[in-house]
Amino acid sequence: MNSNSNIFYLMIAMCVVLGSCVKNREFNTPEIECSNSNFTIISISELKSLYIDKTVQIQEDIAVQGYVISSDKEGNFFNVVFFQDAPVNPTEGLQLVLELRDSHLFFDVGQQITIKLKGLYLGQSNGVYKIGGVFTSFGNISVGRLPKNVVFDHVLVSCKENNGILPTSVAISELNENMVNTLVKVNNVEFKLDELGKSYAVEEEETLRTLVDCSDKELVLLNSGYADFQSKIVPDKMGGATGILTLDKNEYQLIIRDENDLNFNEERCEDFVDEFTSNSILITEIADPDNNAGARFIELYNAGNESLSLKGWSLLRYTNDNTEVSSTIDLSDFVMEGKELLVISPNAEEFEEVYGFAPDIPVGTNSPADSNGDDNMVLVDPFGNIIDLFGVVGQDGSNTNHEFEDGRAVRNVEIEFGSPILKPIEWVIFNDTGDEGTINQPQNAPVDFTPGVR
Repeated sequence: MNSNSNIFYLMIAMCVVLGSCVKNREFNTPEIECSNSNFTIISISELKSLYIDKTVQIQEDIAVQGYVISSDKEGNFFNVVFFQDAPVNPTEGLQLVLELRDSHLFFDVGQQITIKLKGLYLGQSNGVYKIGGVFTSFGNISVGRLPKNVVFDHVLVSCKENNGILPTSVAISELNENMVNTLVKVNNVEFKLDELGKSYAVEEEETLRTLVDCSDKELVLLNSGYADFQSKIVPDKMGGATGILTLDKNEYQLIIRDENDLNFNEERCEDFVDEFTSNSILITEIADPDNNAGARFIELYNAGNESLSLKGWSLLRYTNDNTEVSSTIDLSDFVMEGKELLVISPNAEEFEEVYGFAPDIPVGTNSPADSNGDDNMVLVDPFGNIIDLFGVVGQDGSNTNHEFEDGRAVRNVEIEFGSPILKPIEWVIFNDTGDEGTINQPQNAPVDFTPGVR
């Protein structure tokens, strides 16, 4: 036996011992037989309508069709295939959860697929719909991975020619729920300044990065810590970001397939100042009605003549004698026009029923708008400065000159500037047991209160 034969048989033996001589993601695409079989096809919208409040197993012999928009080739998607109802200008999209590594070898981006739905499960979370197998936990069922041994019993590749996919071109401000689970291209975005120099993701950790446009609107970019491009540094230019739009806790997120989905070759936005301060923003009324705790509110006023963005502003509540903040209202989404009042309510439905109009800002209970009359309120600007304060931080308001339990604290109308310390002379305070300088006269809603009026 010559030396070449010896080498050949040695290689064979090594392959047997190691299990395989080929283990990479660059092997040839398996031959998948396409299908033009006739099925009862329903739209993605019709499929979604089958979901009623809980995960449901589909019993009908029906199918749904769509065009593949995701790819796991670079590892940023795992065990999921996203598809939408048209290659251009889609109206619906959906997730298919499946147990199949390297699914890009079977389902190319732009390829039409037909999914036989009988036996699959349909579920929804935060307005995002998905189909797949079943996952059971403590008797509760949800959509899980479709086992790999039945994937190709349900998912058929169309014989229709693959002409590619065209993403929907949008700005961040134009994103809407109809685009969820579809391929979009978000234009004129860049990574936030404080994320430059960072990698796409922390190794082995799902990582959120933030894209921002020149108007300072933000969009979350979701990256896997196992993606092939995980360790690469995010680009420091501006451009278009293409990816699948998802939704998590009412926040839009974009998932790219690979680095090429980011076409950032333009100069970044010019820096501009969009955070401002002013001592013309002040607290003008705080309410704790004796007859209805659900009708509580707090009122802010812009005494100036110019509008002011409240980006970075917050309203803080210190309960009892605590020196640590107990709750916060982020005011960043609001702009106050000159001479405008903002009414903030912890119970919008009850507020409207009592006062006859909706509050400007609905918030949750236990917020700064939900005080029981002995708390301290602090209005803070984007730079951490105290612009206005009611009460004394670190002092329980009960039986003091700033108690408004079962009553109200209302600012004198001539006051047009906030103060970083309490000035009792600026306030008229009603309560049940307050100290000298207050009026021991509980107040009832709506007759004793003036939300939205100064």
